[in-house]
Amino acid sequence: MQGTVATYDASTRSGVLLLDDGTELAFPARAFDASGLRLLRLGQRVRVERDASGEVIRVTLPTMA
Repeated sequence: MQGTVATYDASTRSGVLLLDDGTELAFPARAFDASGLRLLRLGQRVRVERDASGEVIRVTLPTMA
């Protein structure tokens, strides 16, 4: 699934994504840390990985494997 960065706080490494259907989806610092990224920009497209319970476990760039 993909979305757009709506908010990102570099000090907490967490934020909110806006999914393609308009739903807001918060992501925790551990999901950002799992990505290997150093920062995110507002409006940036990202790929979202969730676990079976629906919790965001990884936020990466769409081009990353």
